[in-house]
Amino acid sequence: MAKQKGIFKVKGTIGDVTFYKTQDGFLIKEKGGVDGNRIANDPAFQRTRENGSEFGRAGKAGKLLRMALRPLLINSADSRMVSRLTQSMMKVIQTDVVSPRGLRNVIDGESELLTGFEFNIRGKLSNSLYVPVTGTIDRATGSITVDLDAFVPQNMVAAPEGTTHFKVISGGAEVDFEAGAFVVATSETAALPWDAVITAAISQTNTVSANSTKPLFLVLGIEFYQEVNGELYPLKNGAYNPLSIVKVDGGV
Repeated sequence: MAKQKGIFKVKGTIGDVTFYKTQDGFLIKEKGGVDGNRIANDPAFQRTRENGSEFGRAGKAGKLLRMALRPLLINSADSRMVSRLTQSMMKVIQTDVVSPRGLRNVIDGESELLTGFEFNIRGKLSNSLYVPVTGTIDRATGSITVDLDAFVPQNMVAAPEGTTHFKVISGGAEVDFEAGAFVVATSETAALPWDAVITAAISQTNTVSANSTKPLFLVLGIEFYQEVNGELYPLKNGAYNPLSIVKVDGGV
């Protein structure tokens, strides 16, 4: 793969050469590969079709989870989060030991593997919050709860330069990957000063459907703010806000 240099930044296709823009700059690639009709019909490409089917299913599952968590993701995701989540969904699908190859899916896989997934690689929750976190999923009542003991913000929250305040945010999501539907609830604290004064204990309960059989997710994050003349502004447009999946119950 070549990289364009010079003052002319070209996008498009000329002959068998395609010019395109990525996060890494303007790149060039030569057209190639196997004819699409052959991939779709040739028995030699059966494994390719199976892989493609499962990859597509992983992409759809990741998109549905992102849609469910969109209220929290707006200010807490990096530019490559979509591809990273798809890769993680593929790992879930590959743990399906019930369905035949090509038909494996998230429902029959181990969705608990998504535990610890960081939506913002630039600001990981594991590198930002040092308070012990207790996550609880009560499937019978639909209560998805997170608890944090009292803590001193400047000691237990690693905040970006310029931070004056922060919020603890959480969400509970019930995701039906088969029907393409979800139920979500979110919570947030008031804006808390990032200082040396101990906070109160924090408990947030996000309620979804009682007795659901679908996968349930608990996410936890932090939003950083800067106070200017009495007004709070998202710090660096939320570039360093962490959000992570802290608990998963894969369903029954």
